[in-house]
Amino acid sequence: MGWLQASDYWVSRLLLERALAGIYGVAFLVALNQFRPLLGEDGLLPVPAVLRRVPFHRAPSLFYLGYSDRLLVVVAASGLVGSLAIVVGAVDLAPAWVSILVWFGLWVLYQSIVNVGQIFYSFGWETLLLEAGFLAMFFGAGPTVPPWLLVLAFRWLLFRVEFGAGMIKIRGDRCWRDLTCLYYHHETQPMPGPLSWYFHRLPRPFHRLEVAGNHFAQLVVPFLLFAPQPVASAAAAVILATQTWLVLSGNFSWLNFLTMTLALSAIDDRVLELVVPIHPPAHLTPLPGWWEWSVVTLAAGIAVLSYRPARNLLSRHQLMNFSFDPLHLVNTYGAFGSITKRRYEIVIEGSDDPSGKESSWREYEFKGKPGDPRRRPRQFAPYHLRLDWLMWFAAMESPLHHRWFVALVVKLLHGDRATLRLLRRNPFPERPPVLVRARLYHYRFATWPERRRDGVWWVRTLAGEYLPPVGLNVFSPPSSGT
Repeated sequence: MGWLQASDYWVSRLLLERALAGIYGVAFLVALNQFRPLLGEDGLLPVPAVLRRVPFHRAPSLFYLGYSDRLLVVVAASGLVGSLAIVVGAVDLAPAWVSILVWFGLWVLYQSIVNVGQIFYSFGWETLLLEAGFLAMFFGAGPTVPPWLLVLAFRWLLFRVEFGAGMIKIRGDRCWRDLTCLYYHHETQPMPGPLSWYFHRLPRPFHRLEVAGNHFAQLVVPFLLFAPQPVASAAAAVILATQTWLVLSGNFSWLNFLTMTLALSAIDDRVLELVVPIHPPAHLTPLPGWWEWSVVTLAAGIAVLSYRPARNLLSRHQLMNFSFDPLHLVNTYGAFGSITKRRYEIVIEGSDDPSGKESSWREYEFKGKPGDPRRRPRQFAPYHLRLDWLMWFAAMESPLHHRWFVALVVKLLHGDRATLRLLRRNPFPERPPVLVRARLYHYRFATWPERRRDGVWWVRTLAGEYLPPVGLNVFSPPSSGT
């Protein structure tokens, strides 16, 4: 099937697969570091409870064989090793069919994590990684010719990511239509980065230009991904530029990095060879017949499964970051349909004084989310701080709507070491506090004069009580004599 061959995309495939495997590696590293305190046997939302409640066919996972924290470590570590094997090129030295097995293994392992990850794994970049990883199984490796239908499949995925995000904005908050959303977004986004303060302080006419450029990149450019070269490469370059801008202005896990990775599918080797010192082998090997037929079958399956996501793009009631099947094969995407205009942060404090004397309260510091006004926001992406992200959402609702938050308070009262490792600073290193409370603050970026005078990045004002002081007696059952 000569028409299936895309010999001009060998370098593109090489870079795409290495970058995608690198992102997989980050995802598995995050699981190694954070899954057990968040979701393990003694985590905030223990996985065993989910396995008893949700049937396998709704959330397929290896953990239905029997969850244990030790098995989680094996799963995440195996995924990390497999990812590194692709990144360093070891898979390219093996027979081409080995790449299918390795990519399939990564997909099964991460699928197993996501499907039991509950709210901590409810973000769009999880399903995006799974969908891209599934396509990578059949993309080939080593000196084989990339299949053209897979090049188009990656572009179709990129189209849904970008166009879906553009449509959710146009249908959503009015500020996207009047070009004013970025008056607020850099300050109120879930986790600002080290340059976010500077982005926020750009002139307002420039912010309006940013929004207009975003609409062009997400509503017009995606259609050009399917145009002949060099137009498709130019469209990919626009997406790479806008995603780089987003990387510089905030922390969005691996979403932007993965979107840039997908954009490589639209850039042919003639363009890539101008910027990277990589050249395809002198003689490329056609894929075996069984592989080509597998690609055709896969493409047909994607076409069928794309019906509902495509219809969703055109729907007035567009769903954002939604999967229509439990394996997350073809999904919908989108982000920031609405923009928060004011930033509220939960500040958790503890006291070792049973009377709760005001001077005894000390703050817990998180790694990424704003806390100390003098601490400059840091760059974490593509690494993802799951607890910090959910703290941003929790500030919008009562703590009673977030079971994990109540569990977090209990862990702090117990001085749980695994939980405390998720934080930047524990103000009670010797023994846990007897009381914990949470207060809600309004945060805004400091002005230029405030930065120079006070050395602060944030100015915060107490907005009220989020959780009143509580001790372990509140969460303990009454004794038999009570």
